Amino acid sequence: MTPADGTNDFDTAKTISELLKDLAADRQQRVLRWVAESIGLPSSPTVGPGPLQTPAHPGPLQGGDPTGRTVNIRSFVDSKSPKSDMQFAAVVAYYYQFEAPIDQRLESVSAETLQEATRLANRARLTSPVQTLRNAKGQGYLDTVSRGQYRVNSVGENLVAMALPGTGTPTPTARTRSRTKKAGKPGKPKSSGRSPQKKVASNTARR
Repeated sequence: MTPADGTNDFDTAKTISELLKDLAADRQQRVLRWVAESIGLPSSPTVGPGPLQTPAHPGPLQGGDPTGRTVNIRSFVDSKSPKSDMQFAAVVAYYYQFEAPIDQRLESVSAETLQEATRLANRARLTSPVQTLRNAKGQGYLDTVSRGQYRVNSVGENLVAMALPGTGTPTPTARTRSRTKKAGKPGKPKSSGRSPQKKVASNTARR
């Protein structure tokens, strides 16, 4: 069916698809959300092919705050206190999948998303966010969804939900890691085993 203005809905959708197809999945979702908001359409949690799935009853998504409150990424990262860049990547992926406001949630994260998260969390920028994601995958925290896209897996979920913040050790960053101290301290001089002798002035005999 062609509207009165002469445009075809399918052609319009095809044009939008051509503009978005080369973008990463998280950018596609972000652009579509902005477009929907700009023309007054309600935004949905996810954008993708197939019919939208509506929950049978209202309630928080998996991993969300049961009170319905949302938390920003800086507060979430601070609460988890990741102790390495790989743990930080797992925390970020977990946050965007389960804890972010519904219209900001992502099924996967990219290097761009991870680097932006360092800015939002007031954390030192990563030297190579791409390599950080690969390392986090190698550590078993993330799975590859597609090229450049990673999603937190069950190991990463357990790390973030159960293990962190751990001992509460201050969070190291890419630029502020402490140097390893050399083992051993200067030893104390050995005691000769003899008690120090005090010099006692001799009494002068009374005349």
